[in-house]
Amino acid sequence: MAHETEIAALEQAYASGVLTVEYDGKRATYRSQAELLSAISRLKALQSGTPRPRAGFVSWSRGDR
Repeated sequence: MAHETEIAALEQAYASGVLTVEYDGKRATYRSQAELLSAISRLKALQSGTPRPRAGFVSWSRGDR
């Protein structure tokens, strides 16, 4: 699939404890291992056809007018 090379590179970086990943002539630096793991999860979900979770924003007011 299209993301196999990227996933492999990310998994190797995660296992090695590094945050900068290079694949297919591209370079990405992640802020943390958690962010790197999140990227792996997102790509695997895309690859499997699983829909990405959607986030929404909620706002409210105390009614002070």
